[in-house]
Amino acid sequence: MSEPQYKKVVLAYSGGLDTSVIVPWLIETYHVEVICFTADLGQGDELDGLEEKAKKSGASKLIIRDLRKEFLTDFIFPTMRAGAIYERDYLLGTSFARPLIARHMVDIAEEEGADAVAHGCTGKGNDQVRFEVTVMALNPKLGIIAPWRDDKWFIRSREDAVEYAEERGIPVSATLKSIYSRDRNMWHMSHEGGPLENPWTKPEEAMYVLSKSPQNAPDQTETVEISFKEGIPVALDGAPMDPVDLLLTLNELGGKHGVGRVDLVENRLVGMKSHGVYETPGGAILYKAHQALEQVCLDKATLHMKLQLAIKYAELVYNGQWYSPLREALDAFVNVTQRNMTGDVRIELYKGNVIVSGRRSPYSLYREDYASFGRMDIYDQQDAEGFINLFGLPNKIEALIAMDGGGRSRYRAPDFSKFKRD
Repeated sequence: MSEPQYKKVVLAYSGGLDTSVIVPWLIETYHVEVICFTADLGQGDELDGLEEKAKKSGASKLIIRDLRKEFLTDFIFPTMRAGAIYERDYLLGTSFARPLIARHMVDIAEEEGADAVAHGCTGKGNDQVRFEVTVMALNPKLGIIAPWRDDKWFIRSREDAVEYAEERGIPVSATLKSIYSRDRNMWHMSHEGGPLENPWTKPEEAMYVLSKSPQNAPDQTETVEISFKEGIPVALDGAPMDPVDLLLTLNELGGKHGVGRVDLVENRLVGMKSHGVYETPGGAILYKAHQALEQVCLDKATLHMKLQLAIKYAELVYNGQWYSPLREALDAFVNVTQRNMTGDVRIELYKGNVIVSGRRSPYSLYREDYASFGRMDIYDQQDAEGFINLFGLPNKIEALIAMDGGGRSRYRAPDFSKFKRD
């Protein structure tokens, strides 16, 4: 089969070492015009000087789009409302950023008349899947160039990349002293590589960027009240706030108190395990507050089903399947659960801890008079006897059958003496 011939390529561009050398490599290898695209997801000063750097690398132009609000409202908040957490700890900061970036790459490719897109993801990670599955879902006619999987790609190390860039006079900020691979946006910062490749190694304090060490955090508790409307945070301490400002404020508060640090060995989609450290200060606060509100607003059956579906939702996001019928179907379920998720949660921050100290809602299902241990009209405690007899009937019948047959209940405590050491 003949090799595809491309004329114009949209490259997901960060300005880091890899994407800086990919620009000239694409031009030299495929003889294409390269348009760089950078999504502003809250990287801060990482965006400084990108246009000059991209053009010096050989790109015809750099397009930057401020996607921070879209990132929050269309990706982060829906995931939080679903309660999705990957493998019990990861709040999916990189995972749901990639489909958003890829969506705009497709949009720009169509606007600019490009016939392909490209990315700098390695063949070992999750991001290659997230980018490419999104492109396939939105415009499968676009070609996809993944240099790290291309047999023409000869750059195999950071040393190779630096040498390649220096030979072409391309400015790169990376040096051979860099030890961590990082991804930063307004939701989190991830750290991988270097000493973290050994999961027994304790992360060095100098590695952290968004948060103080809990040991060095203030000795006084700080309280913040978060208001939700249908599961979406809308105000802090009674003051309505724009989504971006709200999250940035919580990031500052959480970072100040050492909140949101996670050390995780996770299972990558491609099959291998990966050790990473995540900082998600504002996200950790929002998740905790949202969970606390659900405790009073959701009935038992709905909450328990939502907890089960949250695992599947997290898998879909982690695996890059944002644009899938199943994710849309799960969102329909989540939207119903959030209709009454309006109220306030009081949170106390103290040395790495997010402590719920109060929750209230006009739709709360918790009633003090019903929950009281005293006598009340709506609930007669003597009714519980009949309920217990019916609820425990299967267990009782099985035990009676065993006893009538000369045996005993199989639920008796097992004999652990054989496991004792000499």
